[in-house]
Amino acid sequence: MAITQAIANAFKKQLLEGDVNFKSSGGDVFKLALYTSSATLNSTTTAYSATNEVSNTGTYAAGGDPLTGQSTNIGTGTGKGVAFVDFADLSFTGVTLTARGALIYNTSSAVTNAAVAVLDFGADKTATSGTFTIQFPAATTSAAILRISG
Repeated sequence: MAITQAIANAFKKQLLEGDVNFKSSGGDVFKLALYTSSATLNSTTTAYSATNEVSNTGTYAAGGDPLTGQSTNIGTGTGKGVAFVDFADLSFTGVTLTARGALIYNTSSAVTNAAVAVLDFGADKTATSGTFTIQFPAATTSAAILRISG
């Protein structure tokens, strides 16, 4: 089994078909679910699945939590023409878990539970009776979690 960081191929198609809305107000709801090293997640992942998801613990429950604070922007200067989206960091408290990666997915009715992006943590990450935080990279044209360039 392996988790490979990628933008889901199905998501790319959904973008072109106008099935995704990242507006901060009235846009789609995106969630993040955590997975163990037994999961197989990559660019061909099409939707959220509970298979090999971390177990319920503390504030973490099956399906993960909604991402908040989403905002979109377009770069200027060196990053001119690069569109990107950012989310607020996400924390699960009172958890005892080990996660190898995560899946960002869209819960909107147009593309119910459709995969957006696979996150590979590079190694197992753990929390023991504590807080597990997903810290998103800076909202820039070269670092944001989701970027589109021409």
